[in-house]
Amino acid sequence: MNTNPLGPVPPPDAISIGVELGSTELNLDDVLLIRVSGPDTSGITTELMITLSEVDAQIQDLEQVLLRGHLTLAAVIDTPLHPNALVQALDQFAQQFKLNIQVDSVPSVSTEKGAVEAVTVLGHELETALSPQELGAVAAGIAAAGGNIDRIVRLARYPVYAYEFRASGARPEVLRRLLGEVASARRLDIAVQPEGIERRAKRLVVLDVDSTLIQDEVIELLASEAGCLDQVQELTAQAMSGELDFELALRQRVMLLKGLDQSALDRAKAAMRLTPGARTFVRTLKRLGYSVGIVSGGFTHFTDGLAAELDLDHAEANQLEIQDGKLTGQVLGRVVDRARKAELLRLFAQEEGIPVSQAVAVGDGANDLDMLGAAGLGIAFNAKPVVQLAADTTVNVPYLDAILFILGVTRDEVERADLDSEDPDK
Repeated sequence: MNTNPLGPVPPPDAISIGVELGSTELNLDDVLLIRVSGPDTSGITTELMITLSEVDAQIQDLEQVLLRGHLTLAAVIDTPLHPNALVQALDQFAQQFKLNIQVDSVPSVSTEKGAVEAVTVLGHELETALSPQELGAVAAGIAAAGGNIDRIVRLARYPVYAYEFRASGARPEVLRRLLGEVASARRLDIAVQPEGIERRAKRLVVLDVDSTLIQDEVIELLASEAGCLDQVQELTAQAMSGELDFELALRQRVMLLKGLDQSALDRAKAAMRLTPGARTFVRTLKRLGYSVGIVSGGFTHFTDGLAAELDLDHAEANQLEIQDGKLTGQVLGRVVDRARKAELLRLFAQEEGIPVSQAVAVGDGANDLDMLGAAGLGIAFNAKPVVQLAADTTVNVPYLDAILFILGVTRDEVERADLDSEDPDK
């Protein structure tokens, strides 16, 4: 008994095979769009090129997509001198590979208009697919901004589903506003970036440490050792939300640690937890040729270890004063505060020989705001509201490697790179 509400499913050999013409006549002045679809088989693209060559067709555009073993291939060609020979050749090709081919006349020039924006959409639940309603809301936002979707590509299914829409012709500010509303209403992360050389030219990523690269606030780990956790947590919350000057809050918190034994630093370091996806994120960036740095309002005892463990290129943090094996309650040297983080970002870029526009900054607190604003792309990672409002884009999933998708890296590329690194012959 068939329970399919759409009726019986035709067997594969009953699916249309051959050439369908969108027009009864092909004129020599026409430009033709040839759309090939069907089960993927080795040699299809090669044989199509041979077929077109045999009838002296000239190719203007060519694109191919493979989805779950099903091929869609599109070619734009000039109409050859003998259109009937083209149709006959395509029909033989279709029969050989059991394909459906549609031929239509199209405009002689590309209809794409305006600048192209890359719209990256991240889901929030681990390995839960984005729903048609969610993807439809994104598409509607693009259309309402005057844009046209040129392409949609799935970037990842793990740790979250991620898609990239290429949209042309949209008004950028309107697009950002409308998709911001979609993101808020649907609980999605949606990043909008100009698609072009600048996006692909990013070469440096600089991260905050506490609650970004790691899950913890190291000063709170120390405060737990010192028995003043509640006081330190309150000051930390005020500093991260921008209610209290960061340097003042830091000095007040460090003073509460006065007299703490130096061995407590090692115990706190052992308790420190990397954010899920942190190793994958840094490892993949390094393989792609990025330099990676950290700037922290925390302490060198922790960041130096992270820099060595993750093979980071740059690391700057505050230095605790220690005398006779105990913390004095003072910080040595200049505090790494909001302004200093932005300065360090520029310094790292200068050392790498790149403009700051090719840098990406990632942070969560108010003391990261200047750094996020200075970078070519500022990303608020599970950030305080004031930071999310100011950043170029937000990521609110607890997986640091999800930022790779904002940069246009696919999960398949990450996994292939990991496999290649394990292959001794590569």
